[in-house]
Amino acid sequence: MISPENSIPEPLPAGVLPPLPAEDMPQMPAYDFNDRDVSWLAFNYRVLQEAKDPTVPLYERIKFLAIYSSNMDEFFKVRVAYLRGLATLKKKTQKRLYFDPAKILQQVKRIVQKQRAEYLQLFRDLTEELKQHGIYFIGNEDVNQDQHEFLKEYFYTYVMPLMNPTYIHENVGVVFLQSDMIYHAVRFPDNEGDYVYALIEIPTNALPRFLLMPEIGDRYYIISLDDVIRLFIHQLFPKVSPDEVYSIKMTRDAELYIYDEHTGNLVDKIKKSLAKRNLGVPSRFLYDSRMPDDFLRALKKALGLTDADLVAGGRYHNFRDLMNFPNPFSPELENEPLPALRIKELDDAPSIFEAIEKRDWLIHFPYQTYDYLSRFLWEAAENPHVSKIRISLYRVAVGNSKVVSALIHAAKAGKEVTVFIEVKARFDEENNIKWSNELVRAGAKVLYSIPGLKVHSKTCVVTYRHHGVQKRYAYFGTGNFNEKTARVYGDVGLFTADPQLTDELLTHYDFLRRKTERIESKELLIAPYSMRKQLYQLIQAEIDAVRSGEKGYILLKMNSIQDREIIEKLYEASNAGVQIDMIIRGICCIKPGVKGQSENIRIISIVDRFLEHARCYYFYHGGKRLLYCSSADFMTRNLSDRVEVAFPIKDESLKQEVLDMLNIQLNDNQKSRIVDARFSNKYVKRKGKPVRAQIAFYEYLKNKYPQE
Repeated sequence: MISPENSIPEPLPAGVLPPLPAEDMPQMPAYDFNDRDVSWLAFNYRVLQEAKDPTVPLYERIKFLAIYSSNMDEFFKVRVAYLRGLATLKKKTQKRLYFDPAKILQQVKRIVQKQRAEYLQLFRDLTEELKQHGIYFIGNEDVNQDQHEFLKEYFYTYVMPLMNPTYIHENVGVVFLQSDMIYHAVRFPDNEGDYVYALIEIPTNALPRFLLMPEIGDRYYIISLDDVIRLFIHQLFPKVSPDEVYSIKMTRDAELYIYDEHTGNLVDKIKKSLAKRNLGVPSRFLYDSRMPDDFLRALKKALGLTDADLVAGGRYHNFRDLMNFPNPFSPELENEPLPALRIKELDDAPSIFEAIEKRDWLIHFPYQTYDYLSRFLWEAAENPHVSKIRISLYRVAVGNSKVVSALIHAAKAGKEVTVFIEVKARFDEENNIKWSNELVRAGAKVLYSIPGLKVHSKTCVVTYRHHGVQKRYAYFGTGNFNEKTARVYGDVGLFTADPQLTDELLTHYDFLRRKTERIESKELLIAPYSMRKQLYQLIQAEIDAVRSGEKGYILLKMNSIQDREIIEKLYEASNAGVQIDMIIRGICCIKPGVKGQSENIRIISIVDRFLEHARCYYFYHGGKRLLYCSSADFMTRNLSDRVEVAFPIKDESLKQEVLDMLNIQLNDNQKSRIVDARFSNKYVKRKGKPVRAQIAFYEYLKNKYPQE
C-alpha cells in the first residue's frame, strides 16, 4: 500500500472514550460534526418525502409510510433506549462523551413530534386520495348495516376467540405490555362511580391488520382490525362506548445485553437474552392524544411509566402494517415492475466456474438477477470437483433460504462446508440460530460469533480440485446472502478467480477459524485490522497529490458515515483542496460546505424505490483510479468493532461500470437530496434532462447486457 509522508495517528482502541482534560471539562473537537441521531431523523424524513411525492404511485406512497413507521420503531428500540441509558450515567462520566445525551434526547423528541404531526396529516391526505380511486378507508362509525352484519360474523368467528382482556387494579402491581403490540385501553364506570380500566391486545400477529370488505358497486371499503374491535367492544364490556376506546403501544429497549462474550457458550447466552428482549425497559409509550388526562395518568401509574416515556400519537399506531394495506386493483397504483436483468454470457456458460475462470463478473442487485449467486452455490454443491466451501452469513432469508439450502445440500454431498454465522446480527439472532442448527444437522462445520466483534463481511470462497490442479473461486458482496432483500436492496457482488484475492480471502477465513491472531492483506482492506489505516493512507495520497500540484479526488458511496477520525481526515483533505463527492443514504455526521472545514465536500442522498445499500470507495490516485466495494460503512462500529472486507474492482471494464453507476447517481435530479449542515433535505435542482438514477442505471445495464 501507499506509504504517506505524514504519519498516521493510531486510532483509539474500540470502546475507549476520549480522556478527560486536566480541567475536567468536555474536550471540544477541532471540527464541527452533525449529531448521528439527528442526522438519522433527517434521513427518515427523506423517506417521508417519498410518501409526500405526488409522482410516486399511490400505493408506493402508502408503503413509504410503512417504512417510515418501521424505521422509527427501531430507532426508539435501539437509539433512544441507548441515549436514555447514557443520560443516567454520572455527570463526570458523561463529560467524557462528545455530546450531552439529555440535550440530544430533547432535540430528538422535538423533531419526532414535528414529523409525527406531518405524518398523521399525510396519512389523512392519502386516505382522501384513495377515495378518488373508489377505495374508502372507514372507521367503525362509518359502517352501514350490511357491512355491520359482515363484520359481526367476522368478529365472532375470528376475533372474539382471541380476545383476552386484562383488568387494571391497584393491588395487581405494574401491568406488562408486549413491545410493539397495539392495545386498546378502555374504561367504564363501576357501581360506586369510579372507573374500571382494562386493556385488550389487538391480535395482529394472528389476523390481518386491514380487512377488505365486500365492494358496493364500484366502491371498495377497508377497515382496520382496531375499528372492528371498537365496533363490537360492547360484547366484551357492555358499559363501554366506542368513544372511550384509545389505542396505545409500548416500545421497549431491544438491545441484547451480553456482558461476558468471552466465557461460556455465547449461543446459549444469546438464546437466553432473546427470551428477555420483549421485557426491556420502556423507551416509548405511544398513546392517542385525544385520551383524557385523568385516563392517561391512570395508565401511566398502572404501567410504571414516567413523563419521559410518553409520546402523543393519533388514533392508529403501528403504521408499519400499511405495507400490507389491501389494493383491490393490484398491480395498478403501484410501481411498474422492473424485471431482473440477465447476462447472456453467464446464462450460456456450461459452468459458472468456467465463466469466472475467464474473467471477473459483477452483479448489480436488484437490477440483475440473484440467480447467478444461487447458481454459484448450487453448482459448488453439486460439482464433484469442489471439495470445500467457506462462507460468512450475517442475515439470510427468513423461511426458505436458497443460500442455506445449497449449503445443506453441499454438506450432505460430502463437501467440507464451513459456515461462519453471526448470531449477534440485531433482530436476526433467532433466525440465524435456527439455520445454524439445520447446517450442523446436515454435517456442516458452523462457527459462531467472535467475542467482542461482529462479522459483517459477505464473502464466499470455493475450492475446486481437478487432475491434481487446485483452483479457488470467490464471491465478494456489499449485501447479505439474502435473495429476498436482494429484490429491493441496491448492492454489488463480485465473482473472481483472482489468485491474490482468493488467497487473501482464505487468510480471512483462517482468522475466523481462530488459526491466526491477525489478518495480513495487500489488496483486501479488512477491518478491524488494516482497513482504517489503509483508508487513511489512500486519503493522504490524495492530499499529497494536490499539494504537489496534481489532481486529487475522492468519491464515496455508503449507507452512513459517523467515525470522527475518518471524518477529520476527510476535512483535512478538503482543506488541502481535494474535491470530495459523497452519496450517503442515512447517517451523515459530516457537515459539508463549511468555510475552513469542508468547502470542497459535496454530499447528496438518494431515496427511491430501491434501498441504496452498496458501499463504494473511489480514489483518483494519480490516474490509477483505485476502486473498492465493501460491506463497511464509515462508522466506528464497522472500522473498529466488526470484521469487514473491502475488495478492489480490478477489471477496467467493471471498474468503469461502477463509476458509471456512481456518476449517474451524482447527476440524479429527481430523487437526490442535498445533505447539508441544516438538514434541509432540499431536492437537487439541476437544469437539463431529468435523471432518475435508479431507472437510468437499469436502462444502462439493459443496454450493456442486451436481453433476449
